[in-house]
Amino acid sequence: MTEPLIALDHVSMVFRTRRGGVRAMDDVSLSLEAGEVLCLVGESGSGKTTTGKIVAGLLKPTSGSVRFRGQDIWQMDKAQFKAYRRAVQIVHQDPYASLNPIHTVFTILAAPLQRHGMVRSRAEAVRRVVELLETVDLTPPESFLFKYPHQLSGGQRQRVSIARALTVNPELIVADEATSMVDVSIRVSLLNTLQRLRDELGVGFLFITHDLAIAKYFAWHGRIAVMYLGRVVEFSPTPALINDPQHPYTRALLAAIPEPDPDLTRRKGKLQLRSLDIPSLLHIPPGCSFHPRCPLFEAGLCDVQRPDLVPIDEKRLVACHVVARERTGTIAKHMASPVGISSNPMIGADRGEYGKESS
Repeated sequence: MTEPLIALDHVSMVFRTRRGGVRAMDDVSLSLEAGEVLCLVGESGSGKTTTGKIVAGLLKPTSGSVRFRGQDIWQMDKAQFKAYRRAVQIVHQDPYASLNPIHTVFTILAAPLQRHGMVRSRAEAVRRVVELLETVDLTPPESFLFKYPHQLSGGQRQRVSIARALTVNPELIVADEATSMVDVSIRVSLLNTLQRLRDELGVGFLFITHDLAIAKYFAWHGRIAVMYLGRVVEFSPTPALINDPQHPYTRALLAAIPEPDPDLTRRKGKLQLRSLDIPSLLHIPPGCSFHPRCPLFEAGLCDVQRPDLVPIDEKRLVACHVVARERTGTIAKHMASPVGISSNPMIGADRGEYGKESS
């Protein structure tokens, strides 16, 4: 069995603070194939950005492993890690903070080309930067080459950030809320640009967003992982998750999406949460972390046993005792895995092959 491009295996991340440890990620397992689109969705504080930074090699996890084509990135030598960092690039959320204000667009885009020996002369660098600007629809490119970031709009800055990520021909781009800081009027244009890059260049995306509507638009042919308080609570192909959400938190996120049709809004089902307050990461509730808000809460179960992310059918995984019991007859707990069988259903078992031998 071929290894996925990127795999997170039982990754946790704890940040130490004066008030105690903040568990930003808790036993997260994900995998991405080459050219695949995977969306991470959840509220602020759910661990999406931390996951993206760990995938990009910007943070070392407290526990667990991050593997690139089967090799642990934190066991790589210097040359291997450099190749990995070239293969996985990140586009940050804030285009106003991610670009150096004292550098021109040409300098920003030429720097990685020169650093990695991808151009040999200034003329060659100019030609390549012009190509990159055209790729991200900043045309005519000559109008942008020697502008500074403060001379660009928010959307133009974010396109420069995308062009910078493309300079080293990556295999995967981590797009961290890449459209949230731009005007709504140009958000779809940016998403279309990213989709074109995926189709034309074969670039995979880990797309981080708090908006399921954007995830639906961008990753309709991909998959979505829903995160809550540092854990993945539902993992599914996008059409199945959008049309038939299983975890109550996913249902709440979908119910919160505004509809342009007032008649559809009135007919839309309402999901009443037990509480609107999000627990603190310093004091995560016992058992299922969603149980203080969950409409399916069962005392003695949800507040005692933490649900594992388990398969409920051939393609979907959910971390909910009640849903798992309804769909499979048992609560969401993994059985002990025999030797040679992966205990992580997300790795080596993609697209409906849960429980098979991992390579």
